[in-house]
Amino acid sequence: MITIAIANQKGGVGKTTTAINIATALAATGWKTLLIDLDPQGNASTGIGIATAERERSSYDLLIDGAPLADCTLPTRIPELSIVPATVDLSGAEVELVGVANRTDRLREALAEVADYDVCFIDCPPSLGLLTLNALAAADTLLVPLQCEFFALEGLSQLLQTVERVQQRFNPALGIIGVALTMFDRRNRLTDQVADDVRACLGPLVFEAVIPRNVRLSEAPSHGLPALVYDYNCTGSRAYMALARELIGRMPERRKAA
Repeated sequence: MITIAIANQKGGVGKTTTAINIATALAATGWKTLLIDLDPQGNASTGIGIATAERERSSYDLLIDGAPLADCTLPTRIPELSIVPATVDLSGAEVELVGVANRTDRLREALAEVADYDVCFIDCPPSLGLLTLNALAAADTLLVPLQCEFFALEGLSQLLQTVERVQQRFNPALGIIGVALTMFDRRNRLTDQVADDVRACLGPLVFEAVIPRNVRLSEAPSHGLPALVYDYNCTGSRAYMALARELIGRMPERRKAA
């Protein structure tokens, strides 16, 4: 199983939308996929159709109580896609983990022996706290959604510094599989300027596919559906399919699903 953390400490950059739709795209192309919702807001769980009442076990139980992964996992209406949902209890996990000796390794230990999935995506909270550190310590690589605006560039530099610290202290093998440009608006000149700056700085690390601002992407979570299911032909869905193809192309060959 290859584990991919989807993280950006800046909120509102399309992180959860990316997690839901990329996970759906890979499941649709034959990958047995696990999505872990590590955000206390639980938006990934809601956006994929898991009602609050269904979340008897969650990522909180996985991290804090050491519950087996299988007990915390729920099927979704998407074939080949399962989810570890989040509940509001997770908002207290940061405080509870402070006193735990192996506080940054809880998720890595929970995933260590998992062999049931081809790929695991971790939807991180919009912060660089212990929850995100757990995800980065457990991940093989990192996917960074980046909103095409000026302040996003500042946030990216902070995230890259955090990745370096995680590599030095917790996970030397952590890599960055790519940066995905989101909320792209061709009518806005600043959007093009930011995209050009990011590509000039990071080069081939930036995915060619860009995710546009799209009403259907915003509507889909209210129906408990990924945009790829809600409206497969909208521009947002097509962009996420293109991004998924690029992502698969960057996967290690030995990890690729048949």
